[in-house]
Amino acid sequence: MSVVAATAEFIVTIDGPAGTGKSTVAHRLARRLGLEFLDTGAMYRAAALRALETGIDPSDGDRVAALVRDLEIRFDWRRDPPELLVDGDAVGERIRTQEVTRAVSAVASNPSVRAAMVEAQREIASLHPRLVTEGRDQGSVVFPDAHVRIYLDARPEVRARRRVEQLATKGIIISESEVLAQIIARDHMDSSRRDGPLVCPKGADVVDTSDIDIDLVIDRLEEIVRARAGSALRGPFGGAGAP
Repeated sequence: MSVVAATAEFIVTIDGPAGTGKSTVAHRLARRLGLEFLDTGAMYRAAALRALETGIDPSDGDRVAALVRDLEIRFDWRRDPPELLVDGDAVGERIRTQEVTRAVSAVASNPSVRAAMVEAQREIASLHPRLVTEGRDQGSVVFPDAHVRIYLDARPEVRARRRVEQLATKGIIISESEVLAQIIARDHMDSSRRDGPLVCPKGADVVDTSDIDIDLVIDRLEEIVRARAGSALRGPFGGAGAP
């Protein structure tokens, strides 16, 4: 298989609410395109983890923002999936605990923290300019001029079921009703915050994943990128991302 021409910047953004499969989809799409995968949700979780570990209240935006600016957050793209490193420490599944999940909304909803994280994400993109990046504000705020902007959506009950199944594979048992309540609350918080609210980016292609198998979702996104890319890409997609 051929790979994407590795010359100029090329960014694909994938936005959407929690539980739509953005991380999984973005990772697989990046591999297919031969691009690198920027998991911004993991970056916010890393900030929440470090705040908890250092005794900082996750709702203290100024202190968490200062923490973010002091951290070295990067990805090791030689690994698949990419490994998130914070000050050289591989944080792994520690950012996926329920404690971090409960704290991350307060971290991600604070304007000061978001401003610091936008700086960090753009800095990563300046060093690795050929990316598939996912999050809540990638196409609307962080990379509004991205070549391709996609918005993934799914019904809340579908997202809750997926999350319960995902946690069960890791030995974490939680009721679907509890997860659904968390998702509804998270959607409201993300959509109503003043800074970087969850919105469908202008000009984005909307894909509802509620009733679509993940393989078909990847195929659909590839079709969108093919149609939108124009001369920014040359040749068929394929291959793994660069290290």
